[in-house]
Amino acid sequence: MERPLTQRFRKDGGPPGISDYEKTGGYESVRLALKRHDPADVQRMVTEAGLRGRGGAGFPTGKKWSFVPMGEDAPRPKYLVVNADEMEPGTFKDRVLLEGDPHQMIEGMLVAGYAIGAEVGYIFLRAEYHEAAKRLERAIHEARAKGYVGRRILGSEFSFDVYLHTSAGRYICGEETALLNALEGKRAIPRAKPPFPQTAGLWGQPTVVQNVETLYNVPHIITHGTDWYRALAKGKDGGTKIYGVSGKVKRPGWWELPMGTTVEELLFDHAGGMREGLRFRGLLPGGASTAFLVEEHLSLPMDFSSIPMSVSRMGTGTMIVLDDRSCPVGLMANLERFFAQESCGWCTPCREGLPWVFRVLEAMEAGRGVPADMEVLSAHPGLLAFGHTFCALAPGAMDPLSSALKYFREDFEQHVSQGRCPWNAKLQMHNVKIGAGTF
Repeated sequence: MERPLTQRFRKDGGPPGISDYEKTGGYESVRLALKRHDPADVQRMVTEAGLRGRGGAGFPTGKKWSFVPMGEDAPRPKYLVVNADEMEPGTFKDRVLLEGDPHQMIEGMLVAGYAIGAEVGYIFLRAEYHEAAKRLERAIHEARAKGYVGRRILGSEFSFDVYLHTSAGRYICGEETALLNALEGKRAIPRAKPPFPQTAGLWGQPTVVQNVETLYNVPHIITHGTDWYRALAKGKDGGTKIYGVSGKVKRPGWWELPMGTTVEELLFDHAGGMREGLRFRGLLPGGASTAFLVEEHLSLPMDFSSIPMSVSRMGTGTMIVLDDRSCPVGLMANLERFFAQESCGWCTPCREGLPWVFRVLEAMEAGRGVPADMEVLSAHPGLLAFGHTFCALAPGAMDPLSSALKYFREDFEQHVSQGRCPWNAKLQMHNVKIGAGTF
């Protein structure tokens, strides 16, 4: 099985230096793009390869690039911005890539920058990713010393510089226009669209904002071709994917696998299934802002095309698994507390609605729930839906809640009717039985 994104990962955990990177074909896509293809060719290849953004939304990458004004009359400078502000709960794929092979990040940026005619690239990195920052800085220095970054790259007319910017740290910076505001030194709040960043982004100039994992795919499309790239996947969406599984499974972790690998294969073959004595109840397939999948969905392929929008979405492809001894109400209270805390406060529904949802869930979990709370929780996914808020933060926060109410409603109702969290009592009884059996 081919694993282009992680093929250079070293067993000792350290990243390859530029010499080792070049020996294994590193930066070859830059040479090919500059010598054999014009920017339009690169955009066409990425489109034909079926690459879709790996940040969660899955927008076709080539189509996104096509919105950037090209030609001699296009506004300049243009910018490429990497969204490495990976703050989605349960998601860690970009950190894995940046620490394991930072030169591949730079190579992907160079090819993408060439395709859209950009002169400057910024990596907007999550503040807590200290090791990734050190490794990226070293890789940028090495690439600049070798002539891959800077003026007239490899003797061509193409010039492109790369800078690392460490985020101050807010979840809202995952929204591309809030990220651009933060990069400009402004308050991190979303912008009204249109205009879209491709025409008026960073400092009002044409800008493409792209996820880390997305750009890691780009060099391989140029080097190996679109047919090869499509053949890596099991379905319509091309390439491989970094999948992750966290929760009470036997082997939590991450794997690079063909796009379209099923939920069942990820959960049971790669993560080893549930720990002894536990049963599967459900999972959030792509971080905390996706709707639950349950047992009836295990056969679904994990890609952007196969999971019905009415059910859930792949998102980041990093699962959070719920077992039969963990309280779904407590889980939702924890997630909604995070979303309420991370709201930028720009629009009233998000600023006021998310804390209200959290307080209701917190009261339920503490045994202070009342019957009317079920109506409050059931109403908020509609009140905070798309079109009612300025960006996708609040609607994303409602996806796990609405699905939890659908699949685990009895758990919520028991919290109210019993005046306590029934799962705490069950867990205590389980621990007593285990303790008694060990003597």
